[in-house]
Amino acid sequence: MNKFIFISGGVCSSLGKGVAASSLGALLESRGLNVRMVKCDPYINVDAGTMSPYQHGEVYVTDDGAETDLDLGNYARFTGSPLSRANSVTTGQVYESVIRKEREGRFLGRCVQVIPHITDEIKSRILAVAREDPDNDVVIVEIGGTVGDIESIPFLEAARQLIHESGKANAISVHLTLIPEVAGGELKTKPTQHSVKAMQEMGIQPDVLICRAPVMLDEPTRRKIALFTNVESEAVFTSYDVDTTIYEIPIVFFDQKLDQVVLKKMGVESRHAKLAPWYSMMDRFAGRKGKVRIGIVGKYMELHDAYKSVYEALFHAGLECGVAVELVKIDSTRLEETDNPDSILGASSAAEARLDGILVPGGFGQRGINGMVKASAWARTNKVPYFGICLGMQIMVIDWGRHVLGWEDADSTEFDQDSKHPVISLLEEQVDVKNYGGTMRLGKSETVAEPGTHILAAYKEKNIWERHRHRYEFSNKYRKEMTESGLKTAAFTPDGSLVECVEWPDHPWGLGVQFHPEFKSKPTAASPLFRDFIAAARDARSCN
Repeated sequence: MNKFIFISGGVCSSLGKGVAASSLGALLESRGLNVRMVKCDPYINVDAGTMSPYQHGEVYVTDDGAETDLDLGNYARFTGSPLSRANSVTTGQVYESVIRKEREGRFLGRCVQVIPHITDEIKSRILAVAREDPDNDVVIVEIGGTVGDIESIPFLEAARQLIHESGKANAISVHLTLIPEVAGGELKTKPTQHSVKAMQEMGIQPDVLICRAPVMLDEPTRRKIALFTNVESEAVFTSYDVDTTIYEIPIVFFDQKLDQVVLKKMGVESRHAKLAPWYSMMDRFAGRKGKVRIGIVGKYMELHDAYKSVYEALFHAGLECGVAVELVKIDSTRLEETDNPDSILGASSAAEARLDGILVPGGFGQRGINGMVKASAWARTNKVPYFGICLGMQIMVIDWGRHVLGWEDADSTEFDQDSKHPVISLLEEQVDVKNYGGTMRLGKSETVAEPGTHILAAYKEKNIWERHRHRYEFSNKYRKEMTESGLKTAAFTPDGSLVECVEWPDHPWGLGVQFHPEFKSKPTAASPLFRDFIAAARDARSCN
């Protein structure tokens, strides 16, 4: 029988349930168990695809084209668990499915209710992940939101039912709470006590508590929490603020024996843990020498999570290249407002303040686009390493059209329908699309790299599989003029019909790709393109 671990949160949001769930998954994998991860999101949106990055952070895309919550990115970076649309469950999906069944008459005229019909749908989706592979051992289910939120109640009730139906040896509850520090440095346990009480009122007695705190909890505090929450003191753990990286959290939990306690509660034999990759990664972190300053020129700069996977991939690349990566966040609208990009991007700045590379990530909409084009032109003319992702590649093409070919109105039809030189245009199959959710070019797709290109040097093989999320492409109408003027078309779809990568000639490293390589980067295996971009930035810094 599969084992289930339900991870919930209390007191407040953003305590790190996703990192805690991912870290526990990594520890169980290190002991030879096959783990599957599921995220239950209480929002009524069917998926995260149409949500503003300011509302919910980035959209993480799976191989099969699901647009999901960013926590699936954490699962992918920490674990080897395969992820698909089945691993993301939202209230919108659940109600959409139940209502469709009701319209089809599949409930035989019965009154359709939250219990049992909505909770049964939630359970069926969790069980489907458990049963998709006979070798699955443990399914870790993260329930979004906090206990007490009205939106989370159906998911917590489904968890209660599954724990009851599976038996305590096969399903346990892990609850993440906050231990705040008040004036004088005193840690307060009362919020955790109230949070556990709210769980108990839902019919769930937490088996394990993970307490988010600024420092490691001492033994008397753990005993006090255990006494007032009905949880054994050995099952009270601390997720304290590390001064290194979130990728140390699996080691922090391992040192506290979190995985051993969880396995004991589920009646699973505790096998030897193989954490060598994590310790090696931390050794690389400690051994970094020097830094590179990377300017991220984007349009959602106020919220760090809007480009979560990009920032993590840059960190991974820094680990592999032996340097710290300093992120310099630049709102592209600032560049639109200046006639001197140098004043912001700083080619003439002191060495310590100079940018060593420019990255333009994905995005949608016209705001800030001309600022991104200025950043591209600046990096191209100043020979500064440049990496364009999705929109960032399209920006390179627009820049080339405007400033090399002299087409002042070169643009994308996304931004200017009346441009006489629409060098970026809508995919043919997208022309008549009216619904925005889940209708782009999404998911894993093959790219074929050309000989003598940076992209081939990075991947070391010509057939590349990466994930896409876009509607617009390099317009083939202008391919001939672009390439004859020097722009390298460095990779294509297998049939050669679509350009997937462009590179600047006579430039140390100027490359843009239509796909999103950040989604497959891991702390133990950096994305090849991010690695080579940071290496180029490091080399550029050493030459200045």
